[in-house]
Amino acid sequence: MESRSRLGELSRYLGELFHYLQDPHLVARFQRICGVHGTFSGPAGSSKAGQRTDLHTSGARCRHARVGKESAGSPFEGAGEGDNVGRTEPEVRKSSDTNLAEVHGEKYDVRPQNGCAATSGGQTVGAAGEGGSLRGATDGGRTRTGVADPPGSSTVKPRRKNSLTGDAGQEFVIENRFLYYLFSFGTELGNELFYIIFFPFLTWNLEAFVSRRLVMVWVWVMYLGQCTKDVIGWSRPASPPVVKVEMFYNSEYSMPSTHAMSGTAIPFALFFMTCSRWEYPDLLGFSLALCWCLLVCVSRIYMGMHSVLDVIVGVLYSALILLLFLPVLDRMDSFNLTCRYAPLVVVSLHLGLGLFSFTLDTWSTSRGDTAQILGVGVGVALASHLNHQLGLMPDPSPEQLPFAAPELSVRLAAVAALRLTVGVCVLLATRALMKAVTIPLVCRVSGVSSGDIRKARQHMEVELPYRFIVYGTLGFSMQFLVPLLFRHMQLP
Repeated sequence: MESRSRLGELSRYLGELFHYLQDPHLVARFQRICGVHGTFSGPAGSSKAGQRTDLHTSGARCRHARVGKESAGSPFEGAGEGDNVGRTEPEVRKSSDTNLAEVHGEKYDVRPQNGCAATSGGQTVGAAGEGGSLRGATDGGRTRTGVADPPGSSTVKPRRKNSLTGDAGQEFVIENRFLYYLFSFGTELGNELFYIIFFPFLTWNLEAFVSRRLVMVWVWVMYLGQCTKDVIGWSRPASPPVVKVEMFYNSEYSMPSTHAMSGTAIPFALFFMTCSRWEYPDLLGFSLALCWCLLVCVSRIYMGMHSVLDVIVGVLYSALILLLFLPVLDRMDSFNLTCRYAPLVVVSLHLGLGLFSFTLDTWSTSRGDTAQILGVGVGVALASHLNHQLGLMPDPSPEQLPFAAPELSVRLAAVAALRLTVGVCVLLATRALMKAVTIPLVCRVSGVSSGDIRKARQHMEVELPYRFIVYGTLGFSMQFLVPLLFRHMQLP
């Protein structure tokens, strides 16, 4: 009996911790500590934090709603704001004012807030838009409208529009510019622009051996993360109270954070792959990987895109994948380089994975991202196989290891910068050309009208081959065509 009681207490404790880490008010509290304040419209005359409800969800995609009572004496009461983590579903009544809803006798503005669709009872009331609420500053999750911005603060809009709806979001106030730019940089470490610079830099200036293996790790980590999101189907943190500093991924699911997954997998996999191949202090390499990981993870909370639980699960999930994947990486890479049937196996496997991911949920931009990642993986794998068969870009022999870091010089930096600049320009031009050619071609072959590109790409028979062809070509160019160009340009 005593052991059952302890197990029950442990289960209750973990459940409360789980809900505490998932509470959007914890995210909102961290944002305010970092100097980010929303411009929400709040309940008129309300002073009771406990009466606040999540009338505004974090986006158009919300499959699961948490409904329940918080047990008395919970050690996790007030997740950031003095509110209970679990909340009973409130009774919502329409007011004579179409912009207000009455909850527990309080009137709430249910117009779109900070790029989020106002919802009541889980149904969308309106779409997000600009200027949908009064200017104000938050105070413990509540709003004081008409309050002037603090000295030294700035009012800005979310960094990018929603990738699915095109919503620009609502402006917000930042009081700490350094943290704003720091975390904006951190979140970019998980976006396409970073990948299109980082992986080519490794390939052209460091070592193709490390680059192609790191791409393999990245593809599997991101694919599993995206599919897990669609299976779990949790929405982004609710706004309000969370301020949406970024809007681009707001309509996608939240659990786990794939930014946190890539921000864990890339730096630590890079460290484990290079620590025995290059001469540098292990402590330095591990410290840089840890700082990279922390910057990306914390930035996602700052941006209002993920709960603390999303980020923690993303890190642990990524670590588990690395633990299982790294020991077999040598065999997978060797198979891809040497087996005559490797190209057929790689293309078939990645296409099958793409088709499977498209069946997990309704269309969203995450479907395209998944196909895009798989396409890059296919392109890099095919180029690596071709390089090996033709004897181009051979891997160094064990006798040549470990490499000593070259002495920094103006010439070395200039050549590296020139390679990166020329190569990235080629990749960007290739992407633009392939996009312009591929979409009409795929639409014609599949019989889908190409008049509205956004609607056309919502068809799997358009989006999947389009992403595969465009980004497969990009990966192939990075690993094979651009290095050939460097040979003709005599760039060592």
